[in-house]
Amino acid sequence: MATDETHPENTAEPGKTRRRQQVYTLVVEVGRKAGDGLPDKATGAALMIYASGVDEAEAVRETVAILKQADLAPLDVSGYGALEEREAAGDEIEAEERALMQRALDENSVIVAQMTPFFD
Repeated sequence: MATDETHPENTAEPGKTRRRQQVYTLVVEVGRKAGDGLPDKATGAALMIYASGVDEAEAVRETVAILKQADLAPLDVSGYGALEEREAAGDEIEAEERALMQRALDENSVIVAQMTPFFD
């Protein structure tokens, strides 16, 4: 008999509960690297990112891996929590930001919402 692998009960290991994906807000500081696409005189940049993961550590790992593939040089990552954590902390989250977070969740992806270059 074939099993339906799309059903959560059939994809989790026996005895383990599947954790749901959440979207985490991250700010990643990047340095310079050849081919990074940053403005000529920039010394680096800060990227505001929405990344999906079962926990913040997974979201950070995936984000760093993708940024490295994109020829960026991640230096530091600051996590600001998942949507529920941010709401509990009193953050006001606009509709546009919520839409980007939902897109990251729907696509199981990393979304760069804003890039701010640094100049000396």
